[in-house]
Amino acid sequence: MKYCTKCGHEINDDAVVCPNCGCAVQPARPAAPVVQLKTNRGLVKYILLSLITFGIYGLVVMSAVSTDINTIATRYDGKKTMHFCLLFFIVSWLTLGIGVLVWYHKISARIGRELARRNIGYSFGAGSYWGWNVLGTIIIVGPFVYLHKLLKAMNLLSEDFNING
Repeated sequence: MKYCTKCGHEINDDAVVCPNCGCAVQPARPAAPVVQLKTNRGLVKYILLSLITFGIYGLVVMSAVSTDINTIATRYDGKKTMHFCLLFFIVSWLTLGIGVLVWYHKISARIGRELARRNIGYSFGAGSYWGWNVLGTIIIVGPFVYLHKLLKAMNLLSEDFNING
């Protein structure tokens, strides 16, 4: 049941007008998310601006990725991804780089699960990280392919979140 916005009288969900005052009833709309996430992440932009800013832009983008995946997925999976700055400035040094491997594995798997949960037809996951970013270093361009796939996956998730919440 819903209520008339003019007189407050209880009305049926399928009613077009209020039976009490005759006021037109607004159809129910899904609530849009409070925050709109960025959907313009790109590899060329990432590389060029990271070079110009001596890596600061890369930190900002990866921080946004860690924050955005928490915004998108936490209410469904109950998990929190560590903020990238915490990983970069503290954990990576304390664990001699092993923390970075674990973080990328976990965030890639989480993004892949959220893509599947939202029925977005894009292949990405922990296998993308290990295949492209780790083993792909042999062919030099592998980490760039992984980064492109990561940014595209986050753009797709952010688009879907901006529309459906």
